[in-house]
Amino acid sequence: MKILGIGKNYVNSKEEISSYKNGKQIIFSKPQSSLVVNNNDVAFPAITSNLVYEVELVAKIGKTGKDIAEADAASYISELALGIDFTAKDVLNLYRETKHPWDLAKGFDGAAPISSFKPISAFPDLANINFDLSINGEQRQVGNTDMMIYNFAEIIAYVSRFMTLEPGDLIFTGTPASGTGETHVGDHFQASLEGEVLLDFKMV
Repeated sequence: MKILGIGKNYVNSKEEISSYKNGKQIIFSKPQSSLVVNNNDVAFPAITSNLVYEVELVAKIGKTGKDIAEADAASYISELALGIDFTAKDVLNLYRETKHPWDLAKGFDGAAPISSFKPISAFPDLANINFDLSINGEQRQVGNTDMMIYNFAEIIAYVSRFMTLEPGDLIFTGTPASGTGETHVGDHFQASLEGEVLLDFKMV
């Protein structure tokens, strides 16, 4: 199973999309060991003192595909979930300074909590899906997929040019452009998809 992430994929206003859409999608990966499922609590990683959260929609691939046409790409999604892309920001900054890969900053244990999945059939319009994140009862991020720079189909078609997508692969599709911030021990995360809380855990 592959876990892929899309960086910097949302804007605050639709008018901004064209200025950011240059065909160069930012893709990174996380190992399977970074996953946390079943709304289990997440242990604050000892490797960082600056842990940043980003709520994202997670697309699960349902069938094998390579060089997928954009027109067909959405049919490769079987389910959607919510996830948190945690980043050790201090580790990331250190490796950016030396132009090294992001792996350690994005792939530590607990870096990818995900919710249960809902079938793609529950979402008749992939360009109009609402999701949000609250921490300690305070709403921090609000997103709608019409603010994506690269939509689901464009992401899948692009990634499949480089690697075969297989059933069970997960794609974190980007976080809303505003509201990301620092995480602290004791924080209570609750993320909702179309008003339904699917992701609910604490940082311990």
